[in-house]
Amino acid sequence: QLQASGGGLVQTGGSLRLSCAASGSLDRFTIGWFRQAPGKEREGVSCITKNGGAGRTFYASSVKGRFTISRDNSKNMVYLQMNNLKPGDMAVYYCATSPLSVILSSWSIPTYYETWGQGTLVTVSS
Repeated sequence: QLQASGGGLVQTGGSLRLSCAASGSLDRFTIGWFRQAPGKEREGVSCITKNGGAGRTFYASSVKGRFTISRDNSKNMVYLQMNNLKPGDMAVYYCATSPLSVILSSWSIPTYYETWGQGTLVTVSS
């Protein structure tokens, strides 16, 4: 079971850190962050591979350089640090897990993931 938190209201240029808490060990899972804005499809934001994949990170081009994903397996937590937020980042953010290794851009495909958290809303005011 996953629970995302840390969303809220922030001004353009501000920062938020999202957290994803798991009820069990995350060691063997690739973790992804997705977002979905009203009327839009769910979009892959970032991913961090399982340790067997050397903990590689992936980012959507729209967030690269502004967002940072990290994991703390000892706490069963994954984080998404979001800096320099823009109105276009406004969405419900979800974390998800996959037991699979990342191949090419598979990390950004929602069906690659098996378990999803409930989402946390990020609102960016202009």
